[in-house]
Amino acid sequence: MTSPLTAASAPPERWSPRLWGTLLVLCAAMFLDALDVSMVGVALPSIGSELNLSTSTLQWVVSGYILGYGGLLLLGGRAADLLGRRRVFLIALAVFALASLLGGFVDSGPLLIASRFIKGLSAAFTAPAGLSIITTTFAEGPVRNRALTIYTTCAATGFSMGLVLSGLLTEASWRLTMLLPAPIAVIALIAGLKLIPRSAREKNTGGYDIPGAVTGTAAMLLFVFTVVEAPEAGWASARTLLSFLVAAALLAVFVRIELRTASPLIRLGVLRSGPQLRAQIGAMAFFGGYVSFQFIATQYFQTLLGWSALETALAFLPAGALVALSSTKVGSVIDRFGTPRVIVAGFVLLVASYVLFLRVSLTPSYASMVLPSMILLGFACALVFPSLNIQATNGVDDDEQGMVSGLLNTSIQVGGAIFLAVVTAVITASSHGADASPQALLDSYRPGLIVVTAIAVAGLLITLTGLRTRRTQETVLVVKSVQREAEEERVAVHD
Repeated sequence: MTSPLTAASAPPERWSPRLWGTLLVLCAAMFLDALDVSMVGVALPSIGSELNLSTSTLQWVVSGYILGYGGLLLLGGRAADLLGRRRVFLIALAVFALASLLGGFVDSGPLLIASRFIKGLSAAFTAPAGLSIITTTFAEGPVRNRALTIYTTCAATGFSMGLVLSGLLTEASWRLTMLLPAPIAVIALIAGLKLIPRSAREKNTGGYDIPGAVTGTAAMLLFVFTVVEAPEAGWASARTLLSFLVAAALLAVFVRIELRTASPLIRLGVLRSGPQLRAQIGAMAFFGGYVSFQFIATQYFQTLLGWSALETALAFLPAGALVALSSTKVGSVIDRFGTPRVIVAGFVLLVASYVLFLRVSLTPSYASMVLPSMILLGFACALVFPSLNIQATNGVDDDEQGMVSGLLNTSIQVGGAIFLAVVTAVITASSHGADASPQALLDSYRPGLIVVTAIAVAGLLITLTGLRTRRTQETVLVVKSVQREAEEERVAVHD
């Protein structure tokens, strides 16, 4: 099933104004997701001071968003396929706008955390719905590659701008960082009502996978919650181990349900495709390593060097600027060399960026010690992020685009939660307490940076396996499930 605009997207050199408008609306939602994630980090000290929140409570301003986002992405992706991508996207975007308003006017920590959870929940529906609208609207190949490159560039731009804007807005009030996304979301919602094409719901003869939705969502929520809480509760504590055990049991039940149901939340057969599996694992390694690196670098700049929030944001700006400036060229690079080669090249740059940052000292020269890492990081993100999105969605039937998009975003969020928790635990174990000298504090960061580099190396090794087999087509072939093959055989015999 294709969108009414698919045919209009066939000529790669010219897009209609409505097609551009549709893409811009979807980009605005992705921009807001990234903007919201990056802005809140810089505002945390001011939030804690005004609302009298402890450190453990304050972390849930960030973790609440991650919990809602990471826990419900699988459900959000499949809901987009079954209930209609346009409908799911616009409703979730409206909820995002309302939650932004709530977050800007609350006067207590629990209400702020609740608003963040709701925003994460809404993003869990807008992200896979938006990506699947693109992949069903733009024809596979150069046209879709160009659209996905622009789309993913908006995410990187939003993240970079969020760092800078939060530094400026927090000077006036942290509430402005919460309120800023609301008017942008409302504008995007109004434009989306007019521009996003209506699409019929996909045929669903097997009913709705309610048991799979319940067990899958419960497993992801519990898993993300446990990972977020583990550094404070203790990785070997009874509570952490029991939570992981229950999450694993729920996941096992979920897999069993998906293998047996007629209309699964996730068709597990897609993971029998090597390119698809590499895209999912690569996304975990890429985002998990990057989020962990940003956490360490932010601590290094602000806590150790005493830089302001704005100075720290400007230190990251070259990476985001390079992503934005290279957005018009990356699509043609992917068309020429294919996603496997481009992903590998991006991971090589990523590893080099992290290795160079290991040289930082107590008196660093930004131009010689920090800037080279940020430049390589920018080029790496420009190459890897859009390529992973393209590789994960190519060759997938329209009725499963939402499912695959939700799976990819789940990999990204779970990778971020797991690896950030691990890196935080490594840094904590290497620290010497509150009275540590500056050199001891710097030394505690290095093991974390080494882990970040190791994550990037692991991602590189995994993606390198995609170069071993030559393909006559760049399209990712998704293995069909036994059930679907049987259905097609029955139809052929009947005909």
